Amino acid sequence: MLTEQRNPSTMNIDKASTREMLEMIQRENVNAVNAVGEVLPYIEKAVEIITEGMKKGGRLIYIGAGTSGRLGVLDAVECPPTFGVDRELVSGIIAGGEDCMFRAAEGEEDDGDAGVRDIKAKNLTPADTVVGISASGNASYVADALSYAKKVGCKTISISANYGCRLEKEADVAIVCVTGPEAITGSTRMKAGSAQKMILNMLSTCTMIKTGKVRENLMINLRPTNIKLKERVISIVCQLCKCDRDMAIEKLEEHNWVISDVVE
Repeated sequence: MLTEQRNPSTMNIDKASTREMLEMIQRENVNAVNAVGEVLPYIEKAVEIITEGMKKGGRLIYIGAGTSGRLGVLDAVECPPTFGVDRELVSGIIAGGEDCMFRAAEGEEDDGDAGVRDIKAKNLTPADTVVGISASGNASYVADALSYAKKVGCKTISISANYGCRLEKEADVAIVCVTGPEAITGSTRMKAGSAQKMILNMLSTCTMIKTGKVRENLMINLRPTNIKLKERVISIVCQLCKCDRDMAIEKLEEHNWVISDVVE
């Protein structure tokens, strides 16, 4: 697997100055961005599948282990405050459960039965889309969960960094983002993780745009749950309604601070 190979560009990183270390790592970061660009056609297919499912009442469910699982949970939990959606519309599952968000338990990725059990608990329907995330692409927890999801009629998507992996075989759309050997051998929390984060952002953001949660490039389902967000809501209404601050507040108060109701 490429993700387990040594990177010839960083063989002497332990002898480098701090600035040289940073420059080595940054070059690899740029490689991660470029790798995401190479798989845009597959990300596009995935967005279309997720959007179609949501329009039929389906959900987007991420499942992963370790860093990959954490990134899925992170993307999911940001959707309700950003797009005003129910917390179950986009959700994340991490191998080993909630404790593993804060404490690494690498052995959990090998438990395929747990993956099936955890995805079953979501009471899947054929309208749901399940996205399996694993840098190696061979985590049994994720692969077995995808296999089960496919059997019950869900669309399945995988995000990995290696061709020929198990996840690729289990997915309707396999996003294989080849970021190559890490600056520190095998540490896929680095550029493989960065690429996964970018892809997850694209999947959720584009789906939310296509399901009407964004007007122009503004979040029209945003919930004003703190001072900063309340000011953002006012600013959005000012821009979309081309009105001043006082008028925006008046309109928002008339509509219980629901932007979409104001701008329709």
